Amino acid sequence: MGTAYGPVAYSVPPRRRASVLLGRGSAVRRLDWTLLLAVLALSALGGALVWSATRPEALNSGTDPQAFLKRHALNVVIGLVLGVVASAFDYRMLRAYAPFVYVLSLAGLLAVLSPLGTTINGSHSWIVLPAGFSVQPSELAKVALVVGLAMVLAETRDGEVEPRNVDVVVALALAALPLALVMLQPDLGTALVLCALVLGVIAVSGAPLRWILGLVGGAALLAVVAVQTGMLKDYQLDRFRAFYDPSADPKGVGYNVRQAQIAVGSGGLDGQGLFQGQQTQGQFVPAQQTDFIFTVAGEELGFLGAALVVALVGLVLWRAGRIATQAEDLFGRLVATGILCWFGFQSFENIGMTLGIMPVTGVPLPFVSYGGSSMFANMLAIGLLQNVHMRRDHLSPRAGRLEPARLSLGNPRRK
Repeated sequence: MGTAYGPVAYSVPPRRRASVLLGRGSAVRRLDWTLLLAVLALSALGGALVWSATRPEALNSGTDPQAFLKRHALNVVIGLVLGVVASAFDYRMLRAYAPFVYVLSLAGLLAVLSPLGTTINGSHSWIVLPAGFSVQPSELAKVALVVGLAMVLAETRDGEVEPRNVDVVVALALAALPLALVMLQPDLGTALVLCALVLGVIAVSGAPLRWILGLVGGAALLAVVAVQTGMLKDYQLDRFRAFYDPSADPKGVGYNVRQAQIAVGSGGLDGQGLFQGQQTQGQFVPAQQTDFIFTVAGEELGFLGAALVVALVGLVLWRAGRIATQAEDLFGRLVATGILCWFGFQSFENIGMTLGIMPVTGVPLPFVSYGGSSMFANMLAIGLLQNVHMRRDHLSPRAGRLEPARLSLGNPRRK
């Protein structure tokens, strides 16, 4: 609209703009700030630990001792941007884009197995990009699988309150493709995380109990077959042997486990101090900025620092569980459940292998370990959790008021 003197310029008063941003129904107010602050605290702690773990080698080689710290900070910033994008639109729109995201993740996994892929630490899981960057498609495949499984298992039909057998079969087929491609790399750690994710989502979807028991039994049978038929590489089998008896070959396959336990055990209550850990600064623990980052926390920050890391991880898992129980619909509930199982199993595996209670499989500690692909995938997952959380309220058809949805395990009761 305009006047005889030209168009009318409209502007939003500053007080009105503040109300839009910070009002009761604003996106900022509806964020799960406990979850966000826990993630930021883990990322900050991770930056300090990565800095300490990589500083000795940089000083010895005459390179920038803060190089990995800067890259970690950059990864966090880029990840936060991706998380904001993932939380900005209604998560229910993901149903339309889930097939595209899934196919794109498969393309990335196939590219790894082509000449574009590169082998690092015995796993052909990476695509090296110019300027020293690299990407690990299997990390981003976790996000795609979460969304894909939720899309298939959350489809509702007239008169049905649980997924049909055919739905579970389709979900398992969707999971089998990326799982097979990951095992071809081979990346046993990521494969185990994907299995935990699939099992958790199917369990919460309301699938019959026989499917859960069948999956657990099938996984055990597959593990036996993998060992007996040589599906696992020799170095992977050696890691399991080292888990059972780390002292059998302390200078060989048991070296990582032994050095990790020495580092964690030498920290005491309050640690030796940042940049002061003998194992860390002496670089006795391999991959201490990635897979074995928890050893740096145990040695230099002590029991209190390591407990803080565990507590923050637990806080993230607790909030993910709360978001799942309060989700508005089954699709959002399954997305949050998949992320919960992903973070929970991966954190337990990473911390457990440094303590000697889990075999070494080479998975990063979410938000703490150094790695761009892992950080991006983790932050995308946090964005999805925030998305479900911000849209969790709905009107009850009976009471006409806002109330949260409830989480149900196994078969829901038919009404």
